Formats: sequence, C-alpha cells, structure tokens
Amino acid sequence: MERPGVDLWATDEVHFQQHGSRCRMWIPPEIQDPVLWHAPTRKSVGYFGAVRLRDGRFVFRAETGKFNGASFFQFLRQLRQASRRTGRRVVIITDNAPYHHSRLHKPWRARQADHFALDFLPAYSPELNPIERGWKLTRRRCLHNRYFPNLDEVTSAVETEFATWTTRNEVLRRLCAIT
Repeated sequence: MERPGVDLWATDEVHFQQHGSRCRMWIPPEIQDPVLWHAPTRKSVGYFGAVRLRDGRFVFRAETGKFNGASFFQFLRQLRQASRRTGRRVVIITDNAPYHHSRLHKPWRARQADHFALDFLPAYSPELNPIERGWKLTRRRCLHNRYFPNLDEVTSAVETEFATWTTRNEVLRRLCAIT
C-alpha cells in the first residue's frame, strides 16, 4: 500500500437476502432465549464490489443472474474503467472462486497484466479479504433488525448505502485498512 504507483483494490461478491438476521436482543436472564424463525425464502440480490484501499472508494455492480465467468468479466471491465483515471498500476485482491480464473477473460487479463492484475488469496481464507468487512458493515447498517416486504426494498436500502461510498470514503478506508 505504500508504493505510490500502485493502487490496491479488494474485490468480492455478496448476496443480501430479503429476510435477514437480527443483530441484538435483550432477554431477561430468568427467561429462556426465544428461537425466532425467519420466513423461508431464497430471494436475494447479489453484488460484485471492490474497494480501493488507499481512499475507500467503492465500485459495485448488481448481478441479476448467476455469478460466473461472464458476469465477473463484465465487472472486471467496469473496475478497469473506474480505476484507469489515476494512471497507477492496479492490483486486485480476490478469492479463488473458479470463475475468477475463467478461460473467458484469461486472454484479456493477460493483455492488461502490466496495468491491471489479479492477486489471488489462499483457498478458504475469506478473513484475509478486507472487503468482507464492508459487507458486514452493510448488513449491520442496512439489513439487521429490519423487515423488508419485498426484494426491491432490500435493493434500495443496500444501493443507497453503496451510493455514499462511490467517492472517497474515510469509513471504508479505515475499515479495510491493511496497515
């Protein structure tokens, strides 16, 4: 992060479900903790996201279909376009999802390697990816302890938060800091 000619970004994908979790509940000590069941659903909205570690700038893209090589390739091109203006070399921290290594975008990545490269984390180590803290903050700020009657309201809540992060953001910078 100290090299002035390099921008380090952390990227990952996430799903936010319509029926989320509860954050905190106070129960008197003499009462047994209740079990609260969620309404069964598979409704969720997915996002690709990346945060620039030096200043907390956030880039995101909603994914309406599946996370796969084609959708990740679209996000990589969007991220390349967003990071091009600085003139710095861009290094992307990402996990080892199979579609991050897709043959579909491998030739493009090879052509961009001098200015835009992916650096893969070890397998089964999501705690090393700083953007995971951003997903947790989003859940806490937007989804915990709230009822969403439909998926559009989840999308609206999440994207409202994301919109505030698209410029330099001190909260994300400190949250995702490696140093």
